[in-house]
Amino acid sequence: MKKNNAVGLSGLAVAASAVFAPAAAQAQSSVTLYGIVDAGITYVSNAGGSHQVKFDDGISYGNRIGFKGVEDLGGGLQAVFVLESGFHLSNGQLGFGGALFGRQAYVGLKNAWGTLSLGNQLDMTEEFVYLYNISAWASGYAIHQGDFDRMNGDRLPNSIKFLSNDFSGVTFGGMYSFGNTAGNFHEKSAWSVGAHYEHGAFNMGAAYTQLNNPFGIYAFDPFAMIGVHTFLGQPTVSVDPATGAITSLYSSSPFPVDRQGAFGIGAAYTIDKVMLSGNFTYTTIKGLGQTSHMQVYEGGASYTFTPALFLYGGYQHTRFEGNHWNQGSLGLHYLLSKRTDVYISGDYLRASDGVNAVIGYSFTPSSSTTQADVRIGMRHSF
Repeated sequence: MKKNNAVGLSGLAVAASAVFAPAAAQAQSSVTLYGIVDAGITYVSNAGGSHQVKFDDGISYGNRIGFKGVEDLGGGLQAVFVLESGFHLSNGQLGFGGALFGRQAYVGLKNAWGTLSLGNQLDMTEEFVYLYNISAWASGYAIHQGDFDRMNGDRLPNSIKFLSNDFSGVTFGGMYSFGNTAGNFHEKSAWSVGAHYEHGAFNMGAAYTQLNNPFGIYAFDPFAMIGVHTFLGQPTVSVDPATGAITSLYSSSPFPVDRQGAFGIGAAYTIDKVMLSGNFTYTTIKGLGQTSHMQVYEGGASYTFTPALFLYGGYQHTRFEGNHWNQGSLGLHYLLSKRTDVYISGDYLRASDGVNAVIGYSFTPSSSTTQADVRIGMRHSF
């Protein structure tokens, strides 16, 4: 999806084992190489006033290559690590602001209770709730408006994290991200907590993630993100009176947000070939002495025609600062093998009057209140 993880990393392969200590310890160690590559062609109905046909990649499945390893330390204790890069097939460049291991980079210890790890790591919204964003399984562009609620599979840098093992269907976790700002422990810090429950055909999850002074790839450009002309009581664009051309005021210098707090809850239930899924998120944004709230309501389903053919569909309704957005998404996926599939997907978004529609923070905002896209693509995992 712009989604940064796929529905399952069944393509993990190419494991190699080694013995690090030649002396008495002789601890077993294994390292796994894995990855996903996704690319396709997308048509956009209105991007800044004109239709667009573009090559786009890492959309339905985020492109990645990674290494993960484990070493048995004895007594039920293991050392673990993950190093994972995101990149663009279109030009070979790194994603995530050019970070070498921007998708994940951590080291930790695992025992019968769970895993304690340190590094650049997925937050609890990703661990427990983001999979219920059913629209984004239909179309990778169909993340929630602006990803304000962090349902796009996001991570926290400089973090210490605990993620439990499964106890009778229950998993839980929490993490803290250090801001590393001299003289101010609070600035640029973040934290996240959540839990998940699964029993038979039913599962559900909930999480809360808070960022203080969001920065870097999570900084705010309100017009590019959700197409609004005001945000927390401030103008977000300038308009050329002669041509009507709109320019974002925060494309190079981010909007000053003091706090972003996102709560999300979701559930799914499978009945034979149908999986029903839904979620609700409530996000609070504070800055410049103002506070606003975004609510997202989403529901949808998947249908399995055959073991190789799946249909996903979802609908989202979003409310923020007196504006609203309604979006529908569909996607049909066909598996050529367990590791390769082709797909076709589409979205249609209608926003309130005065808002320039933009689907999933993925395109140039439309010149009107509507925007649509159609995409054909393929994915291979290894």
